[in-house]
Amino acid sequence: MLVTCECGQPETHRRESSLEVEQAFLVENDRHAAHNRGVFNRKHTRAFNFISSPGAGKTTLLEKTLTALRGRKVGCAVIEGEQASDLDAQRIARTGVPVFRVETGRACHLEAQKVQHALEHLEIPERGLLFIENVGNLICPTAFKLGEHERIALVSVSEGHDKPGKYPLAFRNATAVVISKIDLLPHVDFDLVEARRLIAGLNPKAPIFELSATGGDGMDEWLAWIEHKLPAEV
Repeated sequence: MLVTCECGQPETHRRESSLEVEQAFLVENDRHAAHNRGVFNRKHTRAFNFISSPGAGKTTLLEKTLTALRGRKVGCAVIEGEQASDLDAQRIARTGVPVFRVETGRACHLEAQKVQHALEHLEIPERGLLFIENVGNLICPTAFKLGEHERIALVSVSEGHDKPGKYPLAFRNATAVVISKIDLLPHVDFDLVEARRLIAGLNPKAPIFELSATGGDGMDEWLAWIEHKLPAEV
């Protein structure tokens, strides 16, 4: 016997309709993501999508990374995803790197079409790097490709070492994982060995960077990996 919802539609029919809509939406998103990837490739620009829960340190890591790369004459640009306010975009702008803010409102993730719109207003560097800071969330952003070449998953030591086990898709689909705020290790209950074990079990090929963006620990290895991703000169 089918359970009828308030709207009068059978619940099973509503589930099927919802799934069809979701699949169509993701197919459309992938189409825009392919367009974005084409833009990046024509410009020989490497694009990075940063995913983490709120407060994991994405913006601080970007600030320190951008400042260091500017000193090394690496061309960069940033797309900043924010649900509300422009506080993170202001912080990025103070580094002197071009930034375009995308306000997502009630949406808990960036979509490829929003990134495509941003690219119409942001000059991305030729043979440089584009950093996309996604909205703070470890669930929704994992389903939406943006056209990026690299997907960076962050987890801070202040969150708990079990985050990779709780949100596996964010780490399984990453090309690199950052364990941030390691300067706080003496003050929090975070098992670094267990966190690395969980991450490696989900994604054995992804490099894991343990760093403190504020203290500088581990930043040299991180920056070397980023610079290694720069498109080669023809």
